[in-house]
Amino acid sequence: MEDDNEPEQSPWAHLPDVCLRRVFHWSDDRDRSQAALVCKKWNWAMHSGSLWRSRTITFYGRPSREDTLELQSALWYVRKFAKYLEHLEVKLRNPYSTALTRKFQVTMRGLLSHLAKHNSHLVSLSIEYLGLDRLVWQNVVRARFLKNFAAFLKRMSKRLHYLNLKGARVTLEEGCELLNSLSCLSNENFLSEVNIEDFFSLHVPVYSSPLFHQTMSKFHRLAVLTFNYNCISDEVLNTLREHSAPSLRTLNIKCHIHDPHGQVVWGMSWANLAKRAPKLNVNFFFERVMRYDQLARILLAEIPVRSISLRSCYFRDPDWAMRPTLTTLLPAYWHVLQKLTLELSNEHEPLDDELLQLILACQKLFFLEVWAFLRVTFVERLLQNRAERKCILTTIKVRIYTARQETREEDRLLRDIYRRFKYLIDSELNYFVVTYPMV
Repeated sequence: MEDDNEPEQSPWAHLPDVCLRRVFHWSDDRDRSQAALVCKKWNWAMHSGSLWRSRTITFYGRPSREDTLELQSALWYVRKFAKYLEHLEVKLRNPYSTALTRKFQVTMRGLLSHLAKHNSHLVSLSIEYLGLDRLVWQNVVRARFLKNFAAFLKRMSKRLHYLNLKGARVTLEEGCELLNSLSCLSNENFLSEVNIEDFFSLHVPVYSSPLFHQTMSKFHRLAVLTFNYNCISDEVLNTLREHSAPSLRTLNIKCHIHDPHGQVVWGMSWANLAKRAPKLNVNFFFERVMRYDQLARILLAEIPVRSISLRSCYFRDPDWAMRPTLTTLLPAYWHVLQKLTLELSNEHEPLDDELLQLILACQKLFFLEVWAFLRVTFVERLLQNRAERKCILTTIKVRIYTARQETREEDRLLRDIYRRFKYLIDSELNYFVVTYPMV
């Protein structure tokens, strides 16, 4: 006879380990620590390496008590399970005082030292927006952090495949020293993906530096490189062709109005790189670089451009006439351009016809995002051409700027257009169109 008083076991007690780890994968540190106290099986599952391969540590400028506890917990777990760590992301949000950056430097020194001793699996490291050129970084603190970080990169150089130092804002010498530390042991580094967008301080003409050219020559396996246009020169393109062409797939290039971008780069240098790297795609991101003469010097026909983003960032300039760019410059990429993003301040320059003709000319264009002064009929004409298979767009995101606060009539027309093309939109498109008063 069975004992009726024996408690019935929960189905969770018989859950397979792989399912249990999957559940814990989506739990935060607090829930994981509490789950580890339930039973030996759950405690054992919590020590599975698969749960601790990726970690994010966030330092807040003005932390709440909860933020502080979260940081302490994240640091504790990184140290405890350091041997399993493969992907580490560190965020420094809005440092507002020298005390905070000093604390960050001391904490990172201990963390990096611990990882250097106990970790042999780290392949991905991201530390974004350090902003080391800001006044909150005292010279001594800044120098100590860079020294400790360079030593860590040197120690991990043979294992790291991904490095993201976006927004570090270091001097040319400091930046090259950091990157060179990755190749100290073998005179070449093993990184396949590097993000050094906004890595150097503002207004630095990196392209003219022999030190930077020498540093780039040590990258031999690059597949994805993200950087600023002020780093590009014929020498850098030739270096990439000689050392990384077989593996190079993507160049992400940001060009900002405050970065030097007046250098002359020959189309032949791009052509030679594209010939040696047949899988290469180049993505351009322009911020407030909108004048035709500036763009024409950068967007050469020999570049295998996959995507272009042109953003005015709500600034207006009478010299920003976009019609020549849409009718003369961008059509040169009709056979390769796949993504187009435009954020324009064209209140006094109608561009509906020119933009539509560009879209129809680009045979591979599948993504379109436009924020501009347009007529509602532009959307109707675009959808009609898409319904007639005259273009292959799968994503259409349009913000129609208006100079009036009242947009009820435009909203009504957009609803009518949606009803007319509802089947096409619902079945084939990622579609979002809205009016936006610019008053």
